[in-house]
Amino acid sequence: MNWINKSRRKDKRGQPRRRVKPFWQHSMFFAAVFIFIAGGIGSSVWWIWDSDWLLQEVKRAKSSFISRAAEEGFIVRKILVEGRVETSRHDLLSALRLENGTPILGFNTDLARNRVESLPWVQKAVIERQLPDVINLFLLERRPLALWQRNGSKSLIDMGGDLIPLGDISAFDKLVVVIGKDAPARAAKLFKVLATKPQLASLVTAAVRVGGRRWNLHLNNQTEVLLPEKGAEVAWAHLADLYKKHDLFFDNLKAIDLRLADRMIISRVNNRGGKGRKDELPKTRLKSADNPRKMLKRKLAPRYRSTSIQDRET
Repeated sequence: MNWINKSRRKDKRGQPRRRVKPFWQHSMFFAAVFIFIAGGIGSSVWWIWDSDWLLQEVKRAKSSFISRAAEEGFIVRKILVEGRVETSRHDLLSALRLENGTPILGFNTDLARNRVESLPWVQKAVIERQLPDVINLFLLERRPLALWQRNGSKSLIDMGGDLIPLGDISAFDKLVVVIGKDAPARAAKLFKVLATKPQLASLVTAAVRVGGRRWNLHLNNQTEVLLPEKGAEVAWAHLADLYKKHDLFFDNLKAIDLRLADRMIISRVNNRGGKGRKDELPKTRLKSADNPRKMLKRKLAPRYRSTSIQDRET
């Protein structure tokens, strides 16, 4: 019995003891340390961000750099402008907010561009620095096209049909007046057609948009020309050729209807009671021995007829 007990004691003493790991070698310890460090870094970053400390330091460094550059000659001495026609010099300088001696590196070109493009005449602006001391400004100004009349008042519009917000448009009272809800958007296309015959186009004083489909023109505020919905270019060219040959004949007309492709309908000025223009052509203006009235009737009769258009459709 004693021998067995001794044998068991020897077996136990021969086995190696189990070593216990220190607490800093456990994975949980490393996880806790990592969380602590990450939390500290996060808190520090949040404090810096929330306190605006970093932003203020960046601003101070930037301001210091701009000041040192200005001392070395990086200041605004010249402002060169291209494309300025209608925009006044005073308004442009007020929008730029620049003076001689302003640090050129401290000039914010994006903010200045937004201010310049808010001016009435400026459609687009490009501003560039040319170091060390020049600011280049390139302008694309709006081109006035016509006066848009609505609700009894007139506004100036550009080639794109957009309003040019001017307080005083008296300098542009010679422009053609367009009337109609969609007249500004359609005016450029109409004027392109009219420009093909500049002699007759110079007589146009107003253009009225009818039903969003076509135009009625007014020549010298007297004769109304009804253009067709389709084929306005052809009708306008034909009318211009007729005017070139018989311009005096137009002085006696109240309306010219060009909506029909195969004929022209004209309405003369009412001469009852001696009022209005005389329905008679001076013989000296027509180089022919024939009677002027008979000659015009003979030339126009095969293709055109005269009738009243007081109740004409639009």
